[in-house]
Amino acid sequence: MSAGYKIKRFFSNHEETSDNHVHSDLKTRYYKASKNAVIQELENYFNASPDFSIHARSEQHGEISATSKRGKKVFIIATVIMVRPYQTALDFSVTTETPIQIDFGYSNRIIKRIYQHVNEQLPEIKGK
Repeated sequence: MSAGYKIKRFFSNHEETSDNHVHSDLKTRYYKASKNAVIQELENYFNASPDFSIHARSEQHGEISATSKRGKKVFIIATVIMVRPYQTALDFSVTTETPIQIDFGYSNRIIKRIYQHVNEQLPEIKGK
């Protein structure tokens, strides 16, 4: 990972996951579960969280969005795509509203926190 990327990530207010992300913690995660099971687990997380609430949900599009209830204003979009039966991808796009467009890695930490929760609830497919 280049030093330039580390600085850019730290001085940004947005983070996204992807299959080819340079940071291993921000690569797309795959789960041995149905699309509905992953969406349900995200709903469970957001509903139980004192920090976030569900903004919108589209099972048809495989998306669920959430906003922060307290603290920094955050907007999260989780995209769930069933690649094949019982192989479902989960990606995030997180934006933190700040006056100076810098969140000092806050968006990154939110993604890691949600992935950690889902990993504890659903079997992750390693090596993807």
